[in-house]
Amino acid sequence: MSQQSSMHFYLNWAKERIDEMDAALASFEIKAGEAKAESKVKADQIVADLKERRDEFQAQLKTQAQAGEAAWARAKTDLEKQWNGFEAQMKTYFESAGKQIEQQQATFKQVAAAQAKAWGEAVDKFRETAGKVAAAHTGDFDAALKQMKADASEAEARVQQLRQAGTESWSVLSAALAESRKAFDQANQAAWNALKGSAPKG
Repeated sequence: MSQQSSMHFYLNWAKERIDEMDAALASFEIKAGEAKAESKVKADQIVADLKERRDEFQAQLKTQAQAGEAAWARAKTDLEKQWNGFEAQMKTYFESAGKQIEQQQATFKQVAAAQAKAWGEAVDKFRETAGKVAAAHTGDFDAALKQMKADASEAEARVQQLRQAGTESWSVLSAALAESRKAFDQANQAAWNALKGSAPKG
């Protein structure tokens, strides 16, 4: 169970990032489709570059899918670099495109929805896996699950406040998404550590 717990943490981490990439790309593709001829070429290029980064991330993830925990820990460092490159390219797009509040809000809403979905899926996966482990540890799992749900609700509430504000810059919106992502990572790690710590030795 220890190895499986670690794998779930890494898979949840990677899936959350891919879901965010897909949500951002969907938002950019809509905007690129609406762009005027001269800016359409530039928008299409940005979408193509972001897709390439997402595809590289997914390819590396598939390569690691059968790897052990140590290999995953090393791969996560590389995947984080690719993720940071994707985020930096989105930031560059918003800075170079000028004040496109409508586009920023649309992207923010789609990425925030992807985060919320990732939280829900991680909670469900943890509940399912924890249910397969000895009943003696149910209290530990219930506490971890309750904490994960509480963290998800708190992160969702912060994101909702920004959604309603509507006029924040991309750097403010991006910081809120990063904060929510960090909370997801911490809750995900804590939950799987609880499961890992309860695994029978042997």
